[in-house]
Amino acid sequence: MNEAIKNYLRRCIEEKLFPGCVVGTIIRGRQEIIASGNLTYDTGSPEVTENSVYDVASITKAIPTSCLALKLVEEGRIGLQSRLIDFVPEFEGAFRDQIRIEHLLMHTLDFNFRLSDKKALPPREILGSIFKARLRTSPGTAFCYANATSILLGLAVERICGMSLDKAAYHYFFGPLGMQTTTFFPEALNRSCIAPAEDDPWRGRVICGEVHDESAWALRPDVVAGSAGLFSAVPDLLRFLEMLINGGDSGGRRIFKPETVRLMHTNALPPELGFRAALGWELGQPEFMGIRCTASRFGKTGFTGCTFIADPSCNAGFVLLTNHTFPRRREDRSAINRARSALADMVFGDQG
Repeated sequence: MNEAIKNYLRRCIEEKLFPGCVVGTIIRGRQEIIASGNLTYDTGSPEVTENSVYDVASITKAIPTSCLALKLVEEGRIGLQSRLIDFVPEFEGAFRDQIRIEHLLMHTLDFNFRLSDKKALPPREILGSIFKARLRTSPGTAFCYANATSILLGLAVERICGMSLDKAAYHYFFGPLGMQTTTFFPEALNRSCIAPAEDDPWRGRVICGEVHDESAWALRPDVVAGSAGLFSAVPDLLRFLEMLINGGDSGGRRIFKPETVRLMHTNALPPELGFRAALGWELGQPEFMGIRCTASRFGKTGFTGCTFIADPSCNAGFVLLTNHTFPRRREDRSAINRARSALADMVFGDQG
């Protein structure tokens, strides 16, 4: 299988789907890491290694933001039916009394604006736009994937934990799992090992070692957004993946209870919404999880091209870190989703 993956990645690089990537797999307890290509398309660009660091973009919504919320639920410090305004009273938008933590985890807040349209505003005004947003429908009645939802969840987590999102993530996950490269502050890392995300015309420079997502970047330094901005390497994310596949256990150290992990791969949406998703995770999406995707296969993708997928039913999963958005973002996700799906089919094979 490794040779098939290597050959496929070489074809992707030749077709300029991305200049390079790192793929890490876990299949029935056995781990493998494959690094291929270079950090950019430039002649002499450094080769990608298994420790190359990438901006994982919206994977941040799940790792750590949603997982932190689920950990707090597990500890009894918050409930799925807890109200957002009990922790973030600044929220003054429509249906403020009805928004529950579960709505944030399920992405069932129907915001009437795109946060990217607010990227030129100061952090305080960006947050004000979120706090005053008018939802188009009542909470829980429509699936609406939005950065604002995860930012609100991140703020709630911070208020409950009494520490910033990055510190809470390290306390609960990154420290115990030994994820030493994973950070919200890539400026502390060696810049030469970080893959650039995009030659960004808005900022007028190549984005490398700073948050790619515009709204998450614009909120710095006031807010570490729960929506995007995490940087990581494959060996670190494999530690998190292995823990989830093992039902929350990491080498005898329990990070989550098994029943909490089950919430991550069990559909939480009512059938009338016409979509399936677990608490904090995307669920059973053949578009990027493989054509033989099982109902319990769960994961998350990032705009930069990164991917994290686990399937407890067959004790397997994989991580793809790449900079598909370099040097310019694409018109849609069709090409990278085909690659994600193809990799999933190779990793999971007939197990699904």
